[in-house]
Amino acid sequence: MGAILLHRTFGALALTLICLASPARTAGLQLLESDPKLHGIIWTPCATAPASVPLGSLAVPGLETLPGVKDCPIKGTKLPLVIISHGRGGWVGGHHDVAEALADAGFIVAGINHPGDTVDDSSQRDSLSVWLSRPQDIERLIDFMLNDWKDKAAVDPDRIGFFGFSRGGYTGTVLVGVDPDFDRVAQYCTQPGPYCDQIRKGDVPKTWPHDNRIKAAVFADAAHTVGFTKANLAAIKIPLQVWRSELGGNGVDPEGTARVTAGLPGHPEIHVVPAAHFAFLAPCSAELAAAVPRICADAPPDFDRAAFHREFDAEVVRFFSEHLTGK
Repeated sequence: MGAILLHRTFGALALTLICLASPARTAGLQLLESDPKLHGIIWTPCATAPASVPLGSLAVPGLETLPGVKDCPIKGTKLPLVIISHGRGGWVGGHHDVAEALADAGFIVAGINHPGDTVDDSSQRDSLSVWLSRPQDIERLIDFMLNDWKDKAAVDPDRIGFFGFSRGGYTGTVLVGVDPDFDRVAQYCTQPGPYCDQIRKGDVPKTWPHDNRIKAAVFADAAHTVGFTKANLAAIKIPLQVWRSELGGNGVDPEGTARVTAGLPGHPEIHVVPAAHFAFLAPCSAELAAAVPRICADAPPDFDRAAFHREFDAEVVRFFSEHLTGK
């Protein structure tokens, strides 16, 4: 498949989408709340009309419920699985619309709050330790879904995909085969702080977790791109769909994401969005926008996040359908 470059004014995109309906999505929701290392949500295909599911300990200010059916019996067997990894200081529900669209299309979707790097737990957020622990978190989640989840028979272990945003994109890049180049990172690490101090001391991981169970991946505005080069990116052997913002922000450098995207091997799908970094988060409710305005304010101001996500969600579903189901 040739590389795809979607680079258009958003006014034209909105006009293209104006006739598209946004169908009601049905997803079952299972809450993982008993294990702090697997604190998250599983979305599943569901035949029941959606309601509103209280999130309990997984709730965040401004978002205490999600649409779905709690513990809905799963439709089908040997279903493809997609794992979601949130961004720095994010949370498991930050891409709930993507998860709902995938579940509605017949996928099982699972995500967790990365310990030490969530909206509620910043204990490791600026430490080098999360560079290693995040990929390990995802390996642990895949192990759980295949071996210990009560509905594990519903998962096809040979059809696993990955979706990562921001630091979650970095997480996925490591998982699909890339060892970050810390000699290169050290050249740019001039600021004081625990992260750069560890790198200057050479206190960096010597081995990295790679997971060949992942057969296709979507990265949205991946962070920490400085450690990725054309040489180490050559280790990636699976289909990729890559999204990057033109404006970046919040620690994501548009020039860096463009450099890494250009260095990817094979023929990845490449989508360029005329917006800033947080455009890839789910559209905000009025309550969430009031509670956390920083993640809900878009640039440019007339960017329509809800309209964009109608295409974004559909393209993610299409990509995983092609590469995990053959449809």
